[in-house]
Amino acid sequence: MGNKTLVLATFDNEASADAAAGALRDSKIAKGDAIGVLVLNDKGQIKTEKVGKRSVGKGAGIGLVLAVVTPVGAGAVVGGAALGALHHKNLGLKSGDRERIGKQLEDGKAALGVLAPVAEADAVSMKLAELGGTAEAHQTTDQALEEVQAAAPTQ
Repeated sequence: MGNKTLVLATFDNEASADAAAGALRDSKIAKGDAIGVLVLNDKGQIKTEKVGKRSVGKGAGIGLVLAVVTPVGAGAVVGGAALGALHHKNLGLKSGDRERIGKQLEDGKAALGVLAPVAEADAVSMKLAELGGTAEAHQTTDQALEEVQAAAPTQ
């Protein structure tokens, strides 16, 4: 068991996810946690936008974590590096979760992800719901975060 929870919330579009990310950061509920927005670009590839910290200590940065939650076929791209090998890492999501999230992104929605301490996950989820998102939490382990970091391609 780890001390981080991946809180994901889906929003109707990128603009509403970006606004929610800013409001969450400004609310201080996330207390500087890693925050990122995940959307499909005009070529159907996953793109992430980091809003919070660039890294989470010894674990993976939010961009890498969000790339791992996407379906393998989504053409995930973060910083120009293909992350196909990372899809085999388990961050508490089932393959059905990945497919569902991918489908929502294909339908024009955006996902907002927060890598929060376990003790703050409920507050983060409630705030994202207040901001108009549909939030869900996924427990992760320190080992899984370290594996994602280790498997990350170097740029």
